[in-house]
Amino acid sequence: MLRNIVYIFKNQQNTNLLVYGIGQFFNLVTPILVVPYIVSVCSEEGYGKIGVGLAVSFFMMVFIDYGSDILGVKEVSVNRDNIKALEKIFITIYSAKLFLLFLVLILVSIIFITVPYFSQEKKLFFWGLPILIGQFLNPTWFLQGIENFKWITISNIASKVVYVVAIFGFIHNPSDYVYNNLFWGLGMIIANGFFFICLLKQYSFSFQKTKMADVTAYLKTNFSMFSSQIFVSLQMYFPIVLVSYFGNNTMAGQFKIIDQIIVIFKTYLLLFFNFVYPRVCFLLGKNTREALSFWKIYNGLNTVFIIISLGIIGLFSNKIVGYFNPKGVIEISNLLKIAVLIPIAQSITIPLKQLVLGCNKQNEYVRTTMLIAVTSLTTIAIITPFYSVLGVLLSLIFTEVITAAMYYRIIKRDLFVRTS
Repeated sequence: MLRNIVYIFKNQQNTNLLVYGIGQFFNLVTPILVVPYIVSVCSEEGYGKIGVGLAVSFFMMVFIDYGSDILGVKEVSVNRDNIKALEKIFITIYSAKLFLLFLVLILVSIIFITVPYFSQEKKLFFWGLPILIGQFLNPTWFLQGIENFKWITISNIASKVVYVVAIFGFIHNPSDYVYNNLFWGLGMIIANGFFFICLLKQYSFSFQKTKMADVTAYLKTNFSMFSSQIFVSLQMYFPIVLVSYFGNNTMAGQFKIIDQIIVIFKTYLLLFFNFVYPRVCFLLGKNTREALSFWKIYNGLNTVFIIISLGIIGLFSNKIVGYFNPKGVIEISNLLKIAVLIPIAQSITIPLKQLVLGCNKQNEYVRTTMLIAVTSLTTIAIITPFYSVLGVLLSLIFTEVITAAMYYRIIKRDLFVRTS
């Protein structure tokens, strides 16, 4: 085991991890820079509205991705040395994403105008639509597959720089909260668009070779995974919407402040999944024992890091909450001490998800995620009117524990029992 750990720090994978980590550092710094400023200018209520708008846009992103962030990564990883196969994957997925983008923009525009909950803040929601355009251009799924983490890092940094500069440059009044999500989307469009063009030039991909039959087949094949990702996104992004709907925007602002602190680790875990997942898929196709060794070392060390880091967050919760919002420190601090258990649980759930998908257990994954998401959102909707933010946090922790148990049950016989 010790020799394996030492080996990590001597190979290319470690270099990739370092480069990837630099990009994630900017994900950590961005909320530290902008959240206190946004809350001070727009208030908890305004920040709660921003959070709801972002949640809706992020949820809509799953319709644009259509499973490419998982199955697309795997296909690129397996065919990374076959340029013709890569071109087919690239142009097919992007053609499908373009069709889905237009469809989603039309449908959500109708919803924002006609549904009272959205029409009351339609300016906020419409200004969030550039996020969907930025996600359409996002080549991260392809870059993950070929393990080009340098470009992912540069793109991530560039988008965050654009966002931060725009926030401090244009958010000056309480009513300016409606522009926050616009600036997020513009950062994505600029950064993702640049590297999308770079990939086209580097590989000489041509969309003239696109076949409608391939696009149709892609949409049919990925529908099951896409369906499961809808439920995953609902579980991830809609708690704040439910808090706003069943509570109020001030309560949603408090939840968003807590979430903004722990989302640093939640986002980090998802990005760490993106880093490790292609290699896990690649190794499982060659040698199961080697794949499990790699999986245990990287994810084990990462879980230890998460536990230590969140333990520190819990100890200094008063000061941390006070930095983000000087009002209501004690109440929000107590909630934060409970909320840190969510990413700790996710540090176990997400690695198990790597193995479930890497072992081609897509059907089991789909059924599990749908069941868990429905259970989680139903529980949140029922208990929020009575227990407010506390009830939401407890529900999310319980959900992660159950998810980890179900994932382990799926892959136990194929991996752990046989190799023990």
